[in-house]
Amino acid sequence: MGWIDTLNNRVARSIAGRWFRLEGSGAKVERAGSKFSIELRAGLTTFVAMAYIISTNALILTDSGGTCDCDRELYGATCATDPAYTKCLQGLKLDLITATCAISCLACVLMGALANLPIALAPGMGLNAYFAYTVVGYHGTGKVSYRNALAAVCIEGIIFFILSVVGLRQWFARLIPVSLKTATAAGIGIYLSFIGLQSAAGIGLITGSQATLVELGGCPPQYRDANNVCHGHKMEGGPTWLGILGLMVIGTMLLYRVKGAILIGIALVAIISWPRPTPVTYFPYTPAGTDAFNFFKKVVTFHPIESTLNQFHWDLSSGEVWIALITFLYVDILDCTGTMFSMAKFGGYMDERTQDFEGSSMAFLVDSSSIAIGSAFGCSPLTAFIESGAGIAEGGRTGITSIVTGMMFFIALFFAPIFASFPPWATGPALVTVGSMMMQNVVQINWKYIGDGLPAFITIIMIPFGYSIGYGLIAGIGSFIFINSSVNLIHRLSRGRIAPPNYSERDDWLGFVTRGGFKSNIPPWIMRLFGKQPVAIGESDALSSNDLCASNDTSSELKEVAVSRGHHDHQV
Repeated sequence: MGWIDTLNNRVARSIAGRWFRLEGSGAKVERAGSKFSIELRAGLTTFVAMAYIISTNALILTDSGGTCDCDRELYGATCATDPAYTKCLQGLKLDLITATCAISCLACVLMGALANLPIALAPGMGLNAYFAYTVVGYHGTGKVSYRNALAAVCIEGIIFFILSVVGLRQWFARLIPVSLKTATAAGIGIYLSFIGLQSAAGIGLITGSQATLVELGGCPPQYRDANNVCHGHKMEGGPTWLGILGLMVIGTMLLYRVKGAILIGIALVAIISWPRPTPVTYFPYTPAGTDAFNFFKKVVTFHPIESTLNQFHWDLSSGEVWIALITFLYVDILDCTGTMFSMAKFGGYMDERTQDFEGSSMAFLVDSSSIAIGSAFGCSPLTAFIESGAGIAEGGRTGITSIVTGMMFFIALFFAPIFASFPPWATGPALVTVGSMMMQNVVQINWKYIGDGLPAFITIIMIPFGYSIGYGLIAGIGSFIFINSSVNLIHRLSRGRIAPPNYSERDDWLGFVTRGGFKSNIPPWIMRLFGKQPVAIGESDALSSNDLCASNDTSSELKEVAVSRGHHDHQV
């Protein structure tokens, strides 16, 4: 037995091992295949895959202007010619780098320690762009001020927290048909791969096109315009070919089951890209490249938050604030719900009988509280990151993975120059690889029944094409409701005489919605508060779906399952 096995066994037999339910810990329900060393590697992999958020989120939110302002009558609407404003933006960017690292660290540690899930949280891409460019506007040219927008984000987090406490958010999640939950995972896989193939967060193989929206690219950066459209020299870009090489290296190592294959591939491409005098350098001899290289050379630095901490303005009289608040609510709840359930499916800890996953109640509470706390740091809403799939693919099964990711964000507070300098063509291959792994669940969709298969397919294609998990779910849920409501109405009006030929092959969506009732979504600690003691997790296994279907006493069924499911989210 090597020292790694010895370490794994000692940690598993410790109090921490039982809390996180590591394999061999003796916990009532262990996470199969979970080992301390694997969790460490998985957490590091997740962090490296999503480290781009440190600099990207700061850049996007800086474009909002933050707390900076100028005499707009003198310097124009965007304050572009005001030197003091430009200097303020430089300080704002450093503030937001620190804020991004700090809130991501806190959120990931809470998710891991309380929910015991390998899911990382950070300010969400898409939501930050909506916050910066639509709500606040470029350099504050929108109808809502930066401080007002932060207040709206804080209120959103509070509303989410209340919904999670009373169980409404979990109940909404269970309303989503099982076929759409499975389709969401596959759609996110394509979405991840699409991001990994682009230039902003990938290898640049796919670029914009004025005629066909997207096309084969791969041209050097100097031949791309502001819209990422290649003007000649396609497939001649060194970074693109280096990214393709990284993808092939990761794929080959995975084929031979090399431990840490994804992490090794990311690190290899990043190290090759750091030297300057090469055609694949991340720091070209341009003003932007020189600034990035000067920041990279600092290696160790820490910048305290000076201008974004606790900058709320509680003026909710504007209708634009409420529009922003409602938009944050529905987009974030669909994005986060879809991501969490997809990661649960991918990680193998989804309960197929209840269509819920262990720790969901606490996960939603952590997510909502992190949104509110993040607004106090000056950040847009946080959400579960689909890059968590990279860590799950490395074997992450417990909250230790998320805690390690959080600790890496803490280290990044002091080593931001290093972690903010991973080029997109280093992380892009990892996203494509994880995307391919997430497609494996597509075979579980009920393709035989068009009422399940078509909405699932719409969900799959709308997530990447609409560039939003939330919009993909809206399209899938809307089509599912229309098709199946029409069939159900015709079936009822005809008293069962008119029905699709394979009507019996449909998924039992109503059973998943009603099984366990509303009580099954209430967090265990609230059940205890009212004197309802949940039973042990293992006892819920005694109630099989066949037993439930066979019983005629429906009210008794729901009561039994409510008690057993109520404890399913409880951490032993």
